[in-house]
Amino acid sequence: MTSLNPQDTFVPGRLQQMSTRVAFFIAGLGIAAWAPLVPYAKARAGLDEGTLGLLLLCLGVGSILAMPLAGILATRFGCRRVATGGTLLICAALPLLATVSSIPALIATLFMFGAGLGTVDSTVNLQAVIVERASGKHMMSGFHGLFSLGGIVGAAGVSALLGLGLTPLAAMLVVVVLLIGALLKCVPHMLPYGSESSGPAFAIPHGIVLFIGGMCFIVFLTEGAALDWSAVFLAQERGIDTAYAGMGYAAFALTMTVGRLLGDRIVRKLGATRIILFGGLLAATGLFLATFAPSWQAALLGYALVGAGCSNIVPVLYTAVGKQTVMPESIAVPAITTLGYAGILAGPAVIGFVAHASSLSFAFGLMAVLLVAVAIGGKVLKV
Repeated sequence: MTSLNPQDTFVPGRLQQMSTRVAFFIAGLGIAAWAPLVPYAKARAGLDEGTLGLLLLCLGVGSILAMPLAGILATRFGCRRVATGGTLLICAALPLLATVSSIPALIATLFMFGAGLGTVDSTVNLQAVIVERASGKHMMSGFHGLFSLGGIVGAAGVSALLGLGLTPLAAMLVVVVLLIGALLKCVPHMLPYGSESSGPAFAIPHGIVLFIGGMCFIVFLTEGAALDWSAVFLAQERGIDTAYAGMGYAAFALTMTVGRLLGDRIVRKLGATRIILFGGLLAATGLFLATFAPSWQAALLGYALVGAGCSNIVPVLYTAVGKQTVMPESIAVPAITTLGYAGILAGPAVIGFVAHASSLSFAFGLMAVLLVAVAIGGKVLKV
């Protein structure tokens, strides 16, 4: 008797779209919940800034190693099982991050946390490609909007809990309860399969996949730079009080979230090519404004424009990966996810290196030029 492929008998519908949105929210909430814990972990382990920076690389290494592996596992075991495993790994790591005090334990826990994040991120993007294709509509921006919303809820929520006097462990237990609740909501309707295996388990990105991955790298590089350097720039170059210097990234994150939540409608109206072209140019203009305008108010407006411009570029690029035929999507989606995440990790280091050799303004100006290259790439890609 011939066994039926689950993909031949099961077509994703509204419930799978809902589960994908919740899974993206889980990914955003999980990673953002860690940010308010960083000062506590630094104090418990007695770390200086340099040592902390090296330890944080363990999180990135765990994520980058897990992403391609997650694509392979999803093909074999399905998105549902792999995303569930990654979420449970996050849930196990968060309370440990709130309590461990030795450097070896922190290294191991950050690696485990990163592996969980990378697994969930890669798997939900793979599911999103499959679900969006089955719907026949552009849905990727809305999916990624839930990731951004989860990030805002995670960072603001944990900060509020800590501000109310909860211990880091108690705050993380609240987050774990939320994550488990969200997982129980979405897991019954997640895809029991991944992409069909139609090639090697692993391959170096090439052709259009490498081109798309390079564009993702630049956009995520910009996001990493905004996250880690916008506050420094505003305090150092525009004289904003350190306590308020985070407003630059807040403006960026807010417009990115709103842009993604409205993005599906915008993409349907303008088309994917115009989204990349206009988005790249808008983000480049915003970064030039933030960098070279003399007032801090203009700089905040600039960061808001960067967030709005970047908001829908990556979702559109994920849609393009789902349409290409050069590589199996079970390899291609984790590949561009890995390249994008590498951009977030590399962004702060690249900006720091260039700023040390020249100036912070020059480094941001160079980022703006790269965003113009992304805009031109949209015309070349013709998605």
